[in-house]
Amino acid sequence: MSGPLPHWCEQTCVVCPAQQLGPGQFDVVDRPGPEFAYRPDLGWRATADGLAVCVHPFRVGLPAGRYASGGEPIPAQTSRPAPTPAALELPADVVDLEGWLVAVLRDAPAEQIFTAVARAERLAAERFGAKQAVTALRRVLSVELANR
Repeated sequence: MSGPLPHWCEQTCVVCPAQQLGPGQFDVVDRPGPEFAYRPDLGWRATADGLAVCVHPFRVGLPAGRYASGGEPIPAQTSRPAPTPAALELPADVVDLEGWLVAVLRDAPAEQIFTAVARAERLAAERFGAKQAVTALRRVLSVELANR
């Protein structure tokens, strides 16, 4: 078994199994949800029966797939999946805030990035408070702007 890819630790959520597991050791689904909650006892998101799950294909760089549960092969070099419309909806849970911010930034055209950041900061602060919004933005912007 191999561990996480080097870039996963900075490009995925802190509650993502890609922080600790390697390719093929977790499934990837196209959206967060209560059925894939963070499991402190495991250290990542998982199904009720403990199967590790990444909920942001656009962050881990893999299309949705049953890699661990169904033995689907990891695709050879693919383009990073685009955020889905569901990923662009402001989340209800703060644990999904970073994923939403990444989706918003990746969806924004280069000439509108500052407007997108300002809007995202405002919406996130309204829902989660300024401190949570700024903390998430700092983590996300340090990676996302460098990768543009």
